[in-house]
Amino acid sequence: MKFESENTEYKCTITEGIYKSVIAFANTSGGVIYVGYDDNGEAIGLDDVDNVYTQITNAIRDGISPDVTMFTKYTLQKNNTILIEVSEGTAKPYYLKSKGIKPSGVYVRQGASSVQASGEQIRMMIKLSDGDVFEERRSIEQELTFEQARAVFVKQSVEFSEDKFPTLGIRNISDKMYTNLALIISDQCEHTIKVAVFADAANTVFKAHKEFDGSVLKQVDDAFEYLMLCNRNCSEFAGVARVDHWDYHPEAIREALLNAIVHREYALSGSIIINVNDACMEFVSLGGLVPGLSADDIKSGISQPRNRRMAEIFHRLNYIESYGTGIRRIFALYESCAQKPEIEITTGTFKMILPNMNQAITDNSNSAHAIKKQWQIVTDYLTEHGEMTASELQELLNIKRTRAYTLAKEMEKAGLIAASGRGEDKKYHLQ
Repeated sequence: MKFESENTEYKCTITEGIYKSVIAFANTSGGVIYVGYDDNGEAIGLDDVDNVYTQITNAIRDGISPDVTMFTKYTLQKNNTILIEVSEGTAKPYYLKSKGIKPSGVYVRQGASSVQASGEQIRMMIKLSDGDVFEERRSIEQELTFEQARAVFVKQSVEFSEDKFPTLGIRNISDKMYTNLALIISDQCEHTIKVAVFADAANTVFKAHKEFDGSVLKQVDDAFEYLMLCNRNCSEFAGVARVDHWDYHPEAIREALLNAIVHREYALSGSIIINVNDACMEFVSLGGLVPGLSADDIKSGISQPRNRRMAEIFHRLNYIESYGTGIRRIFALYESCAQKPEIEITTGTFKMILPNMNQAITDNSNSAHAIKKQWQIVTDYLTEHGEMTASELQELLNIKRTRAYTLAKEMEKAGLIAASGRGEDKKYHLQ
């Protein structure tokens, strides 16, 4: 009596189980299938071995994808049995064409059985076969539609036809399968953008929130339109001309949004998060920076896109001009603003913070007013008392020693006061 094992299987005749076993062996470490044997490993022969042989070879050739025939060897035995030797394949995962590249169509060997592969096993096989570039790997989901993407291409007068799919990077030339990039721009895209509007700077009290799904090309337009609804405009008139003062420059919002979409890590399942409050607008995308780059590098215009093919599509659609210019453009838009954009980077996230320009002007004005008020208090005191020590200055304004020293230096530089003496004997008087 012989037993089935991780690399051995017996079949009395042709069944669908043979094809599942071929797939399982090709996806694991290879194996041998004996056709015309009972469960005990005893040869019982086939009535029409030549016909069965033809059926098996044709079905394996036509029913399994990718092509596994180069890893499959058939031998007709003298006892009217067939020996099928399957080597481990190099283009995993192999699957039943009728089921597709999903658990119901992909099998692996587990002990003496051929079992459905898990989604994680399928993703790992694809990664090992296709490489580490997520957007270029075969998509597990192959039933894709592109109505939303096609509408954007038409709007931008860019051709979007199936013969262009390989050039765009959304379909492989070799096996005609859709890539992960295809999934991302398809109507079935699994990634979303979540926007939350808060009533407080700590982002704890919700005012409104919205989630955008569908093709990322549609998400760009939808999210931008919503963010502009959150973007207040404080207009004024200079003569007959109207001057707009947006909380956030529309171009800065657009560039921050595009940067979050084009450079995020799509191998991670979380959403892009955009937080809006009265002080700032935060864009948080997954993946951090590409290894080797720093925040200073990207501020200088150095760029190494994580999703090169996606960036090329966005460039074709005139959403982005060229690599590395978006971040620089954002900082240039804030050149005259008292507060500058901030970049916060962790191992797994990239955050771009856009300050509220109108709020920054108000805060800066309030700060300048507060300083002038302190200066007036000091000069009024010196007018009445003639002089004051550093400790008296601290007590007068209820400030710490370092701030008192800085304020005195600023008043000296402005020509308002002068100092005499050193150390504890130093005293201030009017200039």
